[in-house]
Amino acid sequence: MEKVKVFTGSGSFDVREEMLKDSKDLLDNVEVTTVAQECVKLKQKEDEIAALEEQLKSKKAEADDISSRVIPELLAEQGLSEIKLADGSKVSVKKEYRCTLPKDESKRAQCYQWLRDQNLGDIIKNNVFVTFGKGEDDKAQQLLDLAAENGFEPQQKSDVAWATLTALFRERIESGLDMPSDVFSTWIKDRTKITRK
Repeated sequence: MEKVKVFTGSGSFDVREEMLKDSKDLLDNVEVTTVAQECVKLKQKEDEIAALEEQLKSKKAEADDISSRVIPELLAEQGLSEIKLADGSKVSVKKEYRCTLPKDESKRAQCYQWLRDQNLGDIIKNNVFVTFGKGEDDKAQQLLDLAAENGFEPQQKSDVAWATLTALFRERIESGLDMPSDVFSTWIKDRTKITRK
């Protein structure tokens, strides 16, 4: 049975050394050395990519803070909602809205009920699925009611697209109506937009 070396990421592990030890009868040392060198290069590149992705994540968070908090606060202190810069760019602050359904199924059910109670149920999409076995293509063509009468258990799933829900949320907030944040996942924040000339 062939032995497999496992690298766990802890301790010292020399890829080149291990490959040389394991390959005395399989490859000459030059080929193994080249493979080991390329493995080391790959590991270095993967580490560099991970570091750059972390830097990018940090820079995005900094930019988001400047856009959603710092600039809006500075403009608000001056009683402004937009300014023009010397280079002709226009800086403006607008509200950004987001509303989504929670992942928890019981909370989702509360969302659907709230929408129906507010006579907004028409934005809910209902998907009905029926599973048929092999050779039952003819039954698959029948209506949902007929499938249920024949002992199949259709699965029903409701959904509201986040963009539709967000549009509804924005419309309600701007009209002075509420949308329960204890039921829906909602947020409103300022967003700075720079329009370059």
